[in-house]
Amino acid sequence: MNPFIVCATRSMRNYTSQVIECLSKYLCFSKLTEQINGLNLLNTDIFANGEMEISVNYSIRGRDVILFSSSARNEADVNVDESKIELYNAVDALIRCQANRVIVFEPFISCSRSDRTTHRSSVGLWVHLKTLSSLGASHVVTFQLHSDKSKTMLDPSICAIDDIPASKLLERYLCDTYIKTHDYLENEVRKNWAFCSVDAGGEKITRIFANSFGAPLVVAHKQRDYSRPNTVESINILSADPLENKSLWIVDDMVDTAGSVEKLIRALALLKPKEVNIITVHALFSPPAVEKLNALFNEGLLNRLIVADTVSCGSYKEVFPKLEIVQSAELAASIIKTIINNESMGKLLQPFNAGEYLGGK
Repeated sequence: MNPFIVCATRSMRNYTSQVIECLSKYLCFSKLTEQINGLNLLNTDIFANGEMEISVNYSIRGRDVILFSSSARNEADVNVDESKIELYNAVDALIRCQANRVIVFEPFISCSRSDRTTHRSSVGLWVHLKTLSSLGASHVVTFQLHSDKSKTMLDPSICAIDDIPASKLLERYLCDTYIKTHDYLENEVRKNWAFCSVDAGGEKITRIFANSFGAPLVVAHKQRDYSRPNTVESINILSADPLENKSLWIVDDMVDTAGSVEKLIRALALLKPKEVNIITVHALFSPPAVEKLNALFNEGLLNRLIVADTVSCGSYKEVFPKLEIVQSAELAASIIKTIINNESMGKLLQPFNAGEYLGGK
C-alpha cells in the first residue's frame, strides 16, 4: 500500500471528514488517522480581482492524494464556476508538489448531462474531464454517471475513470427500512410494488431496481421540446400490468427541476395507484423543483422522496416533509480502500439481489 492522504476543496470538507472517519475504522487505521486526514492540506486564497490560488500546507511528495470536490450545490455554498476553478487549481498544486497520484473523487459531476453535441454546442463533461487529465489527475471516481458512454471521454492510458453505481445504496436502504424480511419481499413487494422509469433513457437504472426486487417494470416514454431546456411535452406510460392499488417507485439517476417527475406523477395518478414515491441518486433540486415537489406532496400525489447525499441536501429536510437521505460516505471509503490496495472493483459493480440480501440477514 502506497502512503496516501485524503483531502478536499472547500465544497466537500464535511463530507470528506465522514469518509475519513469510515476509512479509519474500515482499515483499522485508528493510530494513523492523522496520516490520512488532509482536511487542512489545501489553502484557498481569493484575490481582490477575483482570481484564485491554491497552496499545499505540508509535504505530500510521493503520496497518493484522494481529492474530494463538488461543483454542484455544496455545504460551503461555493458556486459552480468557482468550485471548478478551485478543483483545477488544487490538482495543479498537488501535481507541482510531486504527489505520486492525484485521484479526483466527485460524488456527482455537475456537468454530466452535457455529454453530447446538439447543434453547435460545447460538451461540458468532455471539457471537465479533459481539463482534469491534462492537469495531471490520474484517476477520476464518481457515482452514477448520467450515461455509460461518458466513460469513453477519457484515455485510460492517461487517466482512468470509475463510475460506481450508488443505486445499490438505495436498494439496500429499501430492504433495511421498508422490506426487512424475505417474506415481505415475496408476498408484498413482488405482488404489489412496481418500479417506473421517468423516460426511456432512464429505463436501464429502473430495470436494475425491478430485477433486484423481482417486481414489475413500468416505462414512461417522454417527449421533450429540445428547443427549450428542461421542457417536457407529453408522457406515455407503458406497463404490462394494471397499476391500480400498487405502490409505485419512480427511479431516476437525478431530480433536477422536477419537471419530468411532476408530469409523470400526475399521469400516474389517473391510474389510481396506492401511492407514488421517488427514489433517486442525485438530488439537484434546481428551481422550481421545490415548488413542484411540495405541490405534489400537498395534493397527496407524492408519498415519500428518497435521495443519496451525493449532492448536499441536508437543508431540504425542513422543506420536504418526507425527505429521506441515504449516506454514501461508507461506500466512498470502501472505494478508496479498494484503490489504494489495488483490489478489484468487481464486487462494487455487481448487481444487488434483494432476495439474497434479506436471506442472508
